[in-house]
Amino acid sequence: MIPEVIRLADKLAAFSDHWNPRIVGAYNGNELRVAKIKGAFSWHSHAATDEMFMPISGMLKIEFRDGERHLRPGEILVVPQGVEHRPVAEEECEVLLLDREGEPNTGVNPSDYTRAKLERI
Repeated sequence: MIPEVIRLADKLAAFSDHWNPRIVGAYNGNELRVAKIKGAFSWHSHAATDEMFMPISGMLKIEFRDGERHLRPGEILVVPQGVEHRPVAEEECEVLLLDREGEPNTGVNPSDYTRAKLERI
């Protein structure tokens, strides 16, 4: 079997809402997710897994309780498990996320942004 190529631009063109990640692939118990984000997300952490962020377009800021990091397209930041953080995008930002399969998008901190089940596109 020959695997399909995942075209992130096509996947991102399929939706317009913010803060609602979609699953575009999986490997070794992890999910490849894409999302469009704008504004500030809720503070949260993931108790048993790291989380990776990579902007595809736009600028992304990840706030931590003791500082922040700014990411441009193509840059990657891995937030270690248990570290409280909050993604922020002043303008719309398209982002690739890597999370453990089934990991809630808000980790251990349910909020209005929590998605009970992520759509696979």
